Amino acid sequence: MPIAKDVQLGRDVRILHPDLVNLYGCSIGDETRLGTFVEVQAGATIGARCKISSHSFICEGVNIEDEVFIGHGVMFTNDKYPRATTADGRPQGAADWTVEPTRVGKGASIGSNATILCGITIGAGAIVGAGAVVTKDVPPHAIVAGVPARLMPASEAGAPIEAARATA
Repeated sequence: MPIAKDVQLGRDVRILHPDLVNLYGCSIGDETRLGTFVEVQAGATIGARCKISSHSFICEGVNIEDEVFIGHGVMFTNDKYPRATTADGRPQGAADWTVEPTRVGKGASIGSNATILCGITIGAGAIVGAGAVVTKDVPPHAIVAGVPARLMPASEAGAPIEAARATA
């Protein structure tokens, strides 16, 4: 069952291929659109009027606010020190690690194939370039790109995105 019974779906959520998503224990806000092959894990929240593109992975501990764009193949993480087993060799369970929360602010945009490491905040209205690896907080309205993601010159002072577009 790709959409579990414990999923909280807001009003007018659009899932074009409900048999090709994996949603469980999460909440999805009003008028949000989910693409094919998206997984949203238990404890993740997605706000209203978001667009989550195909092949994206939103794990436990991720909070996406309203009006956020997530490009194709975006990956979030929630564990700073992932391991398959404990020091004594037994498979790790829920008690063996700590979820590191991540927040994506209202109106932010994350480009295709970006990776968002856990425990950070992407500020409201920020843009993360395609393929970026975000390792630290992104200020509101900033533009970051690269591996690791760095502030782009047009956004270093937190200039509005429209001003950055004019100089690109």
